Amino acid sequence: MRQRALLTGLAVGLAFAAASDVSAQRSYVGGRSADDEGAPFSQAVWIDDTLYLSGMIGLAQGGVPDTAAEEATNVMNSIQRVLESEGLTMDHLVSVQIFSSDVSDYQSFNDVYRTYFTKTFPARAFIGAGTLLFNARFEVQAVASRK
Repeated sequence: MRQRALLTGLAVGLAFAAASDVSAQRSYVGGRSADDEGAPFSQAVWIDDTLYLSGMIGLAQGGVPDTAAEEATNVMNSIQRVLESEGLTMDHLVSVQIFSSDVSDYQSFNDVYRTYFTKTFPARAFIGAGTLLFNARFEVQAVASRK
């Protein structure tokens, strides 16, 4: 009986959360319409006061940079540009997921990463991911909050 009450409470909670999401304010950053030929994603999506950034890679004009540090710098600069375009700073990040094609680049990434924050670090995961798009070393996905 207690298990049934718990399940019922969980179902009601999930239904309430789903209803809340429908009414959330959404806006898209750097997005394309479904009719566009380009990649089918937005750079970021606002839902209320939370900004969800798509995974970004740090390619240079000529392709993949020579070093992990250069690529890490490029990807962090890309994230910073999107945040600044929305009136935020790196210190607004609350969660960061780094997908890496080679986990031995962990320290090189960290050496660059730590220079982008002035207060505290966001929650984070560094995930060995195998081959990434365009043979990038890193793809970084992040979440920021205005509050």
